[in-house]
This record gives sequence, C-alpha cells and structure tokens, in this order.
Amino acid sequence: MKTITFASLFLLMIVGIRVSAQETVSAEKFGKTLNLGLGIGYYGYVGHSMPVLHADFEFDVAKNFTLAPFITVFSYRNDYYWGNKNYPDRYYYYRQTVIPIGVKGSYYFDELLKAGPKWDFYLAASLGIAIRKTTWENGYYGETAVQHGSSGLYLDGHIGAEYHLSKKAGLFLDLSTGISTFGLAVHL
Repeated sequence: MKTITFASLFLLMIVGIRVSAQETVSAEKFGKTLNLGLGIGYYGYVGHSMPVLHADFEFDVAKNFTLAPFITVFSYRNDYYWGNKNYPDRYYYYRQTVIPIGVKGSYYFDELLKAGPKWDFYLAASLGIAIRKTTWENGYYGETAVQHGSSGLYLDGHIGAEYHLSKKAGLFLDLSTGISTFGLAVHL
C-alpha cells in the first residue's frame, strides 16, 4: 500500500510539472518524445549484468532541458548459501524483479557542440524509487530480505545521444552508471 501511495503521489507531481511546463515553455525539438529501450543493467550487489526494459516520456521544461517520467524493469536469479541444524547447508536460489520508477532530467548540449539537426547529445540524472519483489526457492527458511544495505532510492547518471532517422523517429544510446539502453525514440 505504501508503494502504491508513493507511486500515485509521484505521478500526480509529474502531471502537475508537465501542465506547468506546457504553459510557460515554447515547443522545442527535444520534448514530447516516447523513448523505448532495451539494454543491460548492473544493479549494485548482484555482481553481473542483466537484461533491462525501459520506457520514458520526455517533455520540455526549459530551453535545452527536459524531464521524463520513466519505468524500468529487470529481473535476475542469484544463489545464497544457507543452512542451520534443521536444514542442510547448501545454495538456495531466489529471483528478484526490480522496477525503478521516477523522473529523468536531461540537459541537451546541441547548441554548445554545434550538432547538426540529425544529432542530439545530453547529460542526465535519474531520481526515483526501486520497487522489488523477491521469490525464494521452496525449502528455504532463512532471512528473506535481499537488499544487503541498499535502500529503495534509485539514482543514476547518464550520458547519451540520439540519431534522428526522420522528424518522427530516432535511435538513441543512453550510457549510465547503472542501466544502459539502446532504443527507439518516437517524437510526437
């Protein structure tokens, strides 16, 4: 229930920012873009990369600056060594699905870099929460928390580029400190 409440408040905040931004900012070529990507993620203590699905919707806030509410999904399987006097010591597996949701702020450097109309270059940061669901193998009766000191706060830094295939579509590459994606940008 707590997660649903936070997610609802977050989405209402984003809608409010979007309405405010539409009233005060003229249209730029960066905003009103749906970005759909596939990639790889490296999530802290997991120790290996994993496939990731990502979606965000970008809108203009100021000249060369956009905000994009996002959702990302990834899942991985890991092993944990455990046992006690009633259960044998052995490796038990668990599957964790992580869903980061939040907002990504991007600043475009096209003017500064004198990039042509086919290219966009940006630096960005993401802030949000990471919702986790963990499922353990049958027969495991130990501690089920898998967070190992990590919080539900999600932070990520990005550097990226988009190549415009047409006025309505482009390909992007977003390299980050946690989740990097390659995908399709649809300009609305």
